[in-house]
Amino acid sequence: MTALGAQQRTTVLDRAAQERERAAAAARRLAGAQSVIDGVVTDTLLRPLVSADISVVGTSARVVTGENGRFRMLQVPPGQYLIVVRRIGFAPTSGIIDVRDNDTLRLTYSLTRSNSLLDTLRIRERRVGMRMLGFEKRRLIGQGQFITQDELDRRGSREASDYLRNTRSVEVSRITDQQFAGTVALSRREGGSLTGAGSGACPMQILLDGIVLPRFFNLDLLPPPRQIAGIEIYSGPATTPPEFSGPDRRCGVIAVWTRDGY
Repeated sequence: MTALGAQQRTTVLDRAAQERERAAAAARRLAGAQSVIDGVVTDTLLRPLVSADISVVGTSARVVTGENGRFRMLQVPPGQYLIVVRRIGFAPTSGIIDVRDNDTLRLTYSLTRSNSLLDTLRIRERRVGMRMLGFEKRRLIGQGQFITQDELDRRGSREASDYLRNTRSVEVSRITDQQFAGTVALSRREGGSLTGAGSGACPMQILLDGIVLPRFFNLDLLPPPRQIAGIEIYSGPATTPPEFSGPDRRCGVIAVWTRDGY
């Protein structure tokens, strides 16, 4: 068997294993007891923030905080999720949560004040249907790779990571390390390794609606393609637009935009 044939067969086997894992996880969620998420959102001075928006990506779970900054989500199926917290006038934040069977998960988030006018304009831009204007402008410049909503709908894949596998800048790899388990996007430009181990692994920075997600982010936690409006891919800092600032752009950036906004 040629090296190319072996690599293709390995890729097919890896994807089959991922499908089995996802099916098993879905079955566990359906069979498991429902849990509760209790939390509070404050500013950096620990003052409660009212009307902060909390979303669990990939689910219908979405609530806002009350006068005391607290929120509660009921009947949450067990599993691993990405949670996004944002409020007008503050920089958004995100995190990975693990919900166990029949448990109460208690969370605390502190938001840093940002440019209120800019955040207000972003909200207004979404309301008038121009949310993807920046996406289209950057696509016309042509410095990165772009996956449009038409392509997402036409191909009909079930996972967002499937659309990244055929791009020239991204190596989609399965990591089984205890600290960073899941499907991750590594930079081909920086020599990302298939195992995700060692100095060769260079994880790309992932943004969801402008929110910087954790390093070695598990792509399985992204929204399904039917909720995505477009994807931008930049191979390194030289081609990455300045608005996609973050802690580490050396390995490149993948910006995912949803149709409704988080």
